Formats: sequence, C-alpha cells, structure tokens
Amino acid sequence: MNPVHALLNSHRSIRKFTDQKIDEALLATIVSTAQSAATSSFLQGATVIRVRAPESRKKMAAYAGNQAYVESAAEFLVFCADLKRPGNCCVQYEKPFAGDFTEHFIIATVDVALMAQNMVIAAEAAGLGICYIGGIRNNPRDVSDLLKLPKGVYPVFGLCLGYPDQDPECKPRLPLSVIMKDEVYNEDGDAEQIAAYDEQVREYYRQRTGGGHGICWSEQVASLLSEKARPHMRDFLAEQGFTMR
Repeated sequence: MNPVHALLNSHRSIRKFTDQKIDEALLATIVSTAQSAATSSFLQGATVIRVRAPESRKKMAAYAGNQAYVESAAEFLVFCADLKRPGNCCVQYEKPFAGDFTEHFIIATVDVALMAQNMVIAAEAAGLGICYIGGIRNNPRDVSDLLKLPKGVYPVFGLCLGYPDQDPECKPRLPLSVIMKDEVYNEDGDAEQIAAYDEQVREYYRQRTGGGHGICWSEQVASLLSEKARPHMRDFLAEQGFTMR
C-alpha cells in the first residue's frame, strides 16, 4: 500500500498525550502545510487561533464539555470561519460587502474543514496525534468572547495536537459500496451491508470497553438525529453576522 494511503487509513482520535512539547519549527511547518489546502475562489476564509495560556485552556475545556485533553494536549488550536478579513478587502476597494449570503458561509466553513484536515495529515505524518473538538460549539458565545472574535468570524471546532500516550484501534468505517454510488443515488443492497457493519461496530465497542455493552452504528446515529443539536447555533451565527441570506 502507498505510504500516504496507509497513513490516512491509520487515523485515530487521540485523547491521551505525553508531556512532550511540539517544536515551534514543526508546528509552523504543519500550519503552513495546512494553508496549501484547496480554498474556494481563493478566499482563504479560515483563521487558526493558538490557545496557550493555562487559564484559557481551562476555560476552553469547560466550554467544550469538560474535555480534559483540551488542557493536556501540547497544543490546542481553534479553527474559525473568517469573513472579516475578506470583508476588509471590500472596504479597501470601496465595494459593498455581501458576505452574509449562505453561500459565503458555506465557502468559509468548507475552507476551515479542508485546512484542518491538511493539518491533521501533516501532524500524523510527523508522529503526532490529534482530536477534533466540536464541543466548543456547546458554548460558542463564551468561546468567541474569550478569543475576541469579531463579527464575520465564528469558531467551527477545536483541535488537540500532541504526542500520543495511547494506541487505540482504528474505528471501522461504512462499506465503500454504501457511500460510493454509480451515476445516481440509490440504496440497493445498503440495508444488508449496514446490518453487517453494525455488528462490526458493535464488536469494536465491546472490545474498546473491555467487554461492555456494544452499541451499533445505526443505533448511535438514530440517537444523534433524534435529539436537538445545539439549537443555539442559529441565533449565535446571526449575531456574528452570518444571516444566511
């Protein structure tokens, strides 16, 4: 297997880190590599904020649902969708700012995701472990106030970086035939394949929890989508200038 393919297939979320710091030159390389990700219309609508102060880390961990690894990781970065910086260009060239359209929101958010994934690959290639922290959206106003985010900027997720102090197994993914379709969307044969996959995931969780009750993928997703998910986000985004015209 190609080494890059092997690296990508070996991805795991790491939640226990050693005390080893990340060399500043390595961190700079990882971030600059992340900048090489694709960006729609050359917008470059992502900003990364490095959170280092212990008190700020402690608050971030609390805002994210008391996730201790936000404090213990060597680095904690917050990825923000940023339409403030491009908006400044409108002011510079005396053009009206129409960055509150839904399409601009999508462009900036996708830019963030692409940049972050480039960073993750670069980090893992250097022997680092990562964990995405979507939990910062539990309290987006507190996070924004702490980071002094202006209108036109919102925190999409955090990212823990550090040297792994654990070696978890890779979590199995859906069969390729379920997620890759030919010509048109269809669900032919999906139910049977997902049923088999559910058993695979159930066994993965049993092994991970030391023989405890395993939950299958379908049940996990059903629980996720049957509950309200951060209903405060819509009003928060509007407050930050993302009115979704």
